[in-house]
Amino acid sequence: MRIVMLGPPGAGKGTQARLLAQRLGIPQISTGDILREAVRKGTPAGLEARGYMQRGLLVPDELVVRIVNERMAEPDAAKGFILDGFPRTYAQARALEESLAAKGQRLSMVIALDVDEETVVKRISGRLVCRQCGAMFHALYDPPRNDNLCDKCNGSLYQRDDDKEETVRRRLQQYREETRPLMDFYANKALLVRIDGTGAVEEVKERILKALETLDGQNDPA
Repeated sequence: MRIVMLGPPGAGKGTQARLLAQRLGIPQISTGDILREAVRKGTPAGLEARGYMQRGLLVPDELVVRIVNERMAEPDAAKGFILDGFPRTYAQARALEESLAAKGQRLSMVIALDVDEETVVKRISGRLVCRQCGAMFHALYDPPRNDNLCDKCNGSLYQRDDDKEETVRRRLQQYREETRPLMDFYANKALLVRIDGTGAVEEVKERILKALETLDGQNDPA
């Protein structure tokens, strides 16, 4: 089974991708994780990506596609995978389709988690991080026992610049602009399934599993 997880920042797609990967026995392929791993290993693509990252630039689509293709070719992904954070653009989606077609494969489903903007802003802007050990808390959903102090090491907590409300809203605007053609692309191929991403983690997981049941009894796309 080959699945793409889409959703705005803070929608919970990483969490759901991990749970789904455990349930299906296939790897979660997170673009951010594999980029960092390629850089750490010093692969040719990783070294090239590091140059962009060190200059604070976005890694070009062609290079991201190459790194994702390398990861999808590893043995643990032979029976399928869950892509988290890729594709992000129409160009990446077309490149993914071409890569799979070259191997006689195609996607099984594209799952889009729908979460309204105010919920996303509340989820992300409430995050707090320990300066000392990196532990994460949330002002509303998982507050520390003592204000501004880490429960684990008593270090001070702070809000990352990326988690500030104004930054979150800019990221959401960018997401909408980038993914609108992406959503249309997959909807036109009858691959897109929209899932309500609000509520408890387990509730969202059950909605996704129910959607995947529609693939049962069908031949898994080659």
